Amino acid sequence: ALGGDYTVYVNGNLLKVNGKDADAIGMKNDAKTEQKIIYDNKNNINEDDAWEVMKTCYDPEIPVNIVDLGLIYDLKLYEVDSGVDIKVKMTLTATGCGMGPVIADEVKQKLLSLSGAKAVEVELVWEPQWNQDMMSDAAKLQLGLY
Repeated sequence: ALGGDYTVYVNGNLLKVNGKDADAIGMKNDAKTEQKIIYDNKNNINEDDAWEVMKTCYDPEIPVNIVDLGLIYDLKLYEVDSGVDIKVKMTLTATGCGMGPVIADEVKQKLLSLSGAKAVEVELVWEPQWNQDMMSDAAKLQLGLY
């Protein structure tokens, strides 16, 4: 259980269960998993807000958030009349990761939860290829790589 969601290992497969559906796997459905981040000014989303939200997204096989793993390559915010459009370029630890679309969709949904976010585009890219040097020092410590 990380970032408000659950990863379940069933018959050799990893499945991700959204926190709002926790009761389906016998866990307590906690209303906090659906928190919406609210700001006084709807256009007041900034990069720090987006980075903090993405830190609640996890690769289900690695207990470290995707920001500290170094999976987010680029983040751009564009002001539009009615709010902010957000574009993210991210990668995965391996090109064959079957959870890639799930992780990308989680990033999109959590960024859309920011009050004032109007559109979010998450693009999976493969260049440069991810490697362990892209992880933060905190992630390396957490995974015992120091």
